[in-house]
Amino acid sequence: MRDDDPRESSDLDVLDKQIVHALVHDARMPFARLGGALGVSEQTVARRYRALRQCGILHVAGQVNAAPLGHARWVLRLKSTPDKALRLAESLSRFPDLSWVTLLSTGSEVTCVGRPRSIERRDALLLQILPRAPQVLALTAYEVIHRFPLDEEWPRYRHLLTAAQLDALGPARPRTADAGPDAPVHLSAADEAMLTLLGRDGRAPYAQLAAETGWTAPRVARRMAELTAAGVLYFDVDFAIERMGYGVRGALWLRVRPADLDAVGRALATHQEIVFVAATTGPSNVFASIICRDTADLYRYVTERLGALDGITDVEVTPSLRVLKQAQTLLDTDRIALVR
Repeated sequence: MRDDDPRESSDLDVLDKQIVHALVHDARMPFARLGGALGVSEQTVARRYRALRQCGILHVAGQVNAAPLGHARWVLRLKSTPDKALRLAESLSRFPDLSWVTLLSTGSEVTCVGRPRSIERRDALLLQILPRAPQVLALTAYEVIHRFPLDEEWPRYRHLLTAAQLDALGPARPRTADAGPDAPVHLSAADEAMLTLLGRDGRAPYAQLAAETGWTAPRVARRMAELTAAGVLYFDVDFAIERMGYGVRGALWLRVRPADLDAVGRALATHQEIVFVAATTGPSNVFASIICRDTADLYRYVTERLGALDGITDVEVTPSLRVLKQAQTLLDTDRIALVR
């Protein structure tokens, strides 16, 4: 959807969208540099960012990628009774190892993404806490075995910047990796303190991070760069999509012939409606998150763009009724029991 499309309905003007693109490109980009790239003052960028954050349109959060720490990412699908599904979703949203907690439009299913930071936490989550929760009638766990990088991160506002502006933004900050570095990464207590604060505010100043960790600001900057380079730390930008002109969020569960799996995943990563796509284990072998303007756009996408791809043998579309938690926020509590 281009910015001049007549169906565009958003609280964001062009400058707002340019700022959004820059933050998706590099969530911790200094406002002075961003203002210089866009041809406005640092104060203007800071004011626009504060307004976007205060009204809930966006939130920057530092995330921990479990793969370089030797642990997998899981997509979990849980069935409940309609009268308990919302309560289940609310409970899951408070669990520190879970993100993207979503109540599906069926009213009796909840999905979430799990990033357990240890084998013990993984086993506790999958083998004890969730199976024993009285709200859970069935649980299916899909392990993410490969994430397909998007050709451009959603909401895909790159076309609103000139070539000179894009060049001035510089290289993008690295995002997640499926595999870890050659040497294992060990997180200290100070690392954990820094990551916890970044989980609450991905743009927390170095001085604030230094006070939290007991390090100097330069040491914080070096350690952040090290964890980012190792793929352990990355930054997500959460959006209130309704305020941006989008009314439908959902998931695609695809069965794809093994020989076509890579081609289908790569093709999906180029579609402007797709915000995440990965190959998984489980009953379906491709999982994708999708955002559309409305149900008519969703129908067009499924029948035209998705339907044109070879190798897909089955498609299930599950629209979201309510998203209770977006990108993972690291909590101080290690484990929170499900509400009974």
